[in-house]
Amino acid sequence: MDLRQLIRSQTDVALILTKHVLQTEAKGSNLVFSPQSVHIVLSMIAAGSKGPTLDQLLSFLKSKSSDQLNSFSSELVSVVAADGSPAGGPRLSFANGVWLDKSLPLSSSFKQIVDNVYKATSNLADFQNKAVQVAGEVNLWAENETSGLIKEVLPLESVDASTRLIFANALYFKGAWNESFDASKTKDYDFRLVNGNSVKTPFMTSEKKQIVSAYDGFKVLGLPYKQGEDKRHFSMYFFLPDAKDGLPALVDKVSSEPGFLEQHLPCQPAEVGEFRIPRFKISFGLEASAVLKRLGLELPFSGKGGLTEMVDSPEGQNLYVSNIFHKSFIEVNEEGTEAAAATSAVVKLKSLYIPDPIDFVADHPFLFLVKEDVTGVVLFIGNVLNPLEN
Repeated sequence: MDLRQLIRSQTDVALILTKHVLQTEAKGSNLVFSPQSVHIVLSMIAAGSKGPTLDQLLSFLKSKSSDQLNSFSSELVSVVAADGSPAGGPRLSFANGVWLDKSLPLSSSFKQIVDNVYKATSNLADFQNKAVQVAGEVNLWAENETSGLIKEVLPLESVDASTRLIFANALYFKGAWNESFDASKTKDYDFRLVNGNSVKTPFMTSEKKQIVSAYDGFKVLGLPYKQGEDKRHFSMYFFLPDAKDGLPALVDKVSSEPGFLEQHLPCQPAEVGEFRIPRFKISFGLEASAVLKRLGLELPFSGKGGLTEMVDSPEGQNLYVSNIFHKSFIEVNEEGTEAAAATSAVVKLKSLYIPDPIDFVADHPFLFLVKEDVTGVVLFIGNVLNPLEN
């Protein structure tokens, strides 16, 4: 399976996850999260698993083997997530970290994968005596790696004396629009909420051509970021349902048809009629493990073994993932986009081109994503129900 096919499979998983997060954890609120960040943490857990637990992780991540998953992750870490700012493109920071209790030695094969594939920094920790301090250390690491945007990825009480391992991923993205918006033209208009009410919201506008297409029941806008000499091409896409209350149906459609996303991305500039998109800022956190379990990924959290490849110790038989926490942030304004995400897993010991002008007025709930167009990797995905709610 080639890289693009693996990425398409990963995107399908991300969209299914998005649908379930929208219906449960983010019901009635704005959402942003990084499927890329969650995928990397699950991949690190898979690298230390075997038996039915590994099989379930591979099935969920749509990968044939642990080797394929590691090879795919290595490609993502070294190519897709490399910083583009030296070449004049978006600034990207992608970091992995592992905290291991000092009483346990990592198995040599697992350490090699963590070091070489995931480029993770390994840290020894004293969970039995300094659990809260270690949680603070992980949070400070995430804050540093996301330029201060993610303050606390781990609730302090989630780490205790039974914790043996913590896996963490932090992702930071900052891109300037290829064509920035004129802030003097930003004006307040009504944004229609789910309950039928409206709020006055600052909307950005432009009279230039836009990369936009109209489909059956929805429109899609693509806003490219400055690329410089970077060979990658990053863009933000807005999926806007025609119906004011059409977001749930659109999310259902996007997440239920494999390959739907790639088939509905505009690529040609078109004349626009009325054109407005809101400024917004979203901070969102979730316990991803709860959603993953509802989607059938249960064995890593069950305490029935399966994480035995992580450490060289009899205690490996009793390791299980207690929680996976995820936090994301995104801000969209006239200049561009700043976004960040962090994910951590706590492992414990068991006790189309349109010639006519297209109107694109995002004055009601819509879906958005930040994507690298050459490979198809989705870095961030979310929805806006109320641009004024942070």
